[in-house]
Amino acid sequence: MRTITFYSNYFNHHQKALCDAFYAILKEGFTFVETMPMEEFRSGMGWGEQCPPYVLKTYESAQNEEKARKLGNLSDLVIMGTAPEYYIEPRIAENRIVFRYSERPLKEGFIKFFIPRLTKKYIHLHIRNRNKNVFILAASAFAAYDFRKMFGSYPDKCYKFAYFPKHISYDINELFERKKRIADDAGAVTVLWEGRMIRLKRADLLIRAAARLRSEGLDFRLKLIGDGEEKKKLIALTDKLGISDIVSFEGFLSPDEARDRMADAQVYVMTSNKLEGWGSVIYEALNAGCAVVASDAAGATPWLVREGETGSVFRSGSVNSLADKLRSLLSDGKRRQELGQRAYEQMDKLWNPEVAAKRVIDLYEAVSEGRDTPFDDGPLSKAGIIKNNWFRE
Repeated sequence: MRTITFYSNYFNHHQKALCDAFYAILKEGFTFVETMPMEEFRSGMGWGEQCPPYVLKTYESAQNEEKARKLGNLSDLVIMGTAPEYYIEPRIAENRIVFRYSERPLKEGFIKFFIPRLTKKYIHLHIRNRNKNVFILAASAFAAYDFRKMFGSYPDKCYKFAYFPKHISYDINELFERKKRIADDAGAVTVLWEGRMIRLKRADLLIRAAARLRSEGLDFRLKLIGDGEEKKKLIALTDKLGISDIVSFEGFLSPDEARDRMADAQVYVMTSNKLEGWGSVIYEALNAGCAVVASDAAGATPWLVREGETGSVFRSGSVNSLADKLRSLLSDGKRRQELGQRAYEQMDKLWNPEVAAKRVIDLYEAVSEGRDTPFDDGPLSKAGIIKNNWFRE
C-alpha cells in the first residue's frame, strides 16, 4: 500500500483524526480531497479545522481539480464519501477497488426509492456497481440492510466503520475521580445531552423522562448543551413540567469544550430517532467514560452500546423506556462506573482512529488477494443485517 485518496465534501473534526492516522502511516501517500467549502452554519458550530498539508481543495484552482481527478485513477485505494462520482467513474469501469464510506441510504424509509430522481441516483451509484470491486465502509449498523433492499447491492461486502472523532486517552482512575469530584461538588449526578436542538434529536424525551424521575424523588441535574430551532420549545417544556431548578441550557460549545463536558459527566443520553445516520456523540461519550443511554435507532448504537456491558439502550421515542434505563443508572453508582469504564476500554482498545486506519489498509490488502476481512469484531469486521426493530427490551 502506497497511496490512499479520500474524497468528501469538506474536511471537519469528524474526519480529522482518521485522516491524521492515515497520514501517519502513508505520509505524502495520503490525500484528502475537499470538494466544496463548508456551510456557514456548520463552521459556526466549530466544525471548521485548520487544514493539514494532506488536504487538497478542488474549488481553489483548476490545477487542484485536475490533480483530484488524476488521483482517482492513480491511487492504490480510493475512499469515496460525499463527493461527485466523476472522480471514480473511470476507476470503477476498470473494476479497481473502491471503498464507499456511507451512512444508511434509506433512513427515511424505502419510499425514497420511488422518487424518480433518487431512483436514478441509487441505480447509478449502487445497483449497477453491486458486483464490482466496490465495498462499503458502513457508518451505520443499518447500512447493510438498506443496501440489501436495493436489489441486493454490495452482497456480503459491507464492513463496520464509523465517524471517528479524536480519541482522547485518559488515566482511567483520574477520569473517574474527576467525575466523582464534580458530582460531589454539584451535590448530584449530572445527566448530559449535547447536540443541535432540532426535531430529529428528540431532546424532549429526556426532559419528560427527567420530570418523571424527579417526581419519584431521584436527585440529579440535567444539562443540555447546544442550540437550534427547538430550543425555545424545550425551555418552555421544562418550565411547564416544573423542573427548571434541575435543568440548565447552554449554547453551542466548540468540539473540544463539548468533549471536556463529557469527561465531567457520569451519565450521557443520546435521544435521536432513525434520521440520525451515525451519532458521533455516542462515540465521544463512550470515549469519555460516561454511562451512556442511547436510542436504539441511531446508527452507532447496535455496534458501540452493548446493553448492560458498555451502556444502556432505550426504545426510540419511548419516554417509559428512557426513564427506566435512567432510573437504573441514577440509583446505582457502582453500575454507572462499571459501564463507563468498559465503555472507555472498548474505545481505547478497538474503536479508535489508529485501529481503523490500519484495518482499512489490511482490508484492502485482503480483498486485493481475493480474501475477506481478517477481523471478527470492531472496525472493518463484517457488517451483518440489522433491521430497524432489532432491539428487544
